Amino acid sequence: MKASTKDFQFKQFTIWGGHSGMPVSTDGVLLGAWATLSGCQHLLDIGTGTGLLTLMCAQRQPKLTLTSIDIDPHAIEAAQTNFSASPWADRITLQHHDVIAFSRDNLAKFDGIICNPPYFNSGEQSALASRATARHTATLPHPELLRCCGELLQDQGRASFILPSLEAEQFIEHAVAQQWQLTRLCKVKTTARKNHSRYLFELQLKGCEHTKTDQSELIIHQNEHYSAQFVALTQSFYLKM
Repeated sequence: MKASTKDFQFKQFTIWGGHSGMPVSTDGVLLGAWATLSGCQHLLDIGTGTGLLTLMCAQRQPKLTLTSIDIDPHAIEAAQTNFSASPWADRITLQHHDVIAFSRDNLAKFDGIICNPPYFNSGEQSALASRATARHTATLPHPELLRCCGELLQDQGRASFILPSLEAEQFIEHAVAQQWQLTRLCKVKTTARKNHSRYLFELQLKGCEHTKTDQSELIIHQNEHYSAQFVALTQSFYLKM
């Protein structure tokens, strides 16, 4: 019997986990709340999982249309359920694809991409196939993901990601080698005394007008409570904020 993934209630939508392999995480909520959407008309969510990022972005931008893809059939089932139950179903298209085939076959280009990518580059994979796919780069190496994003993104488009700090630094190195530029970077700490554990970052293809990286820091917990900065970023979504 396949393990179930925990459900999660937000202010304007519900995430039913099904057997998707990845529950709602702080990483996902941070990325969905942080990603730049201004000026974006058609967003691609790569590896949508339960559809969390798609639904957050749909809530944030009333005129945004979204395409969401995932390679895992259990994720597709969960995302379809969550999209259909949301107020924004008419703006969302869900496709069962891996991004490599999608970038090869898809004719349309997007002005925004959002992705919470796999991040384990080595080590033992989860015995649950859907969780392994979501967490381990064996099925989608980062340089290949970047190549696909480059093919799918319009010239002035932006791609937003979240990764653990070390993997993010390596990812950004791959991006620079593929002629991307880093336009936004937010280093995340769980508390002020701890090291940065996550990077939120935005990339654009070189040749765009941006020449300087907008850098910031986010601390999640202060004085045993959520920080004012974290609350301000996420309060449109979490029920108890």
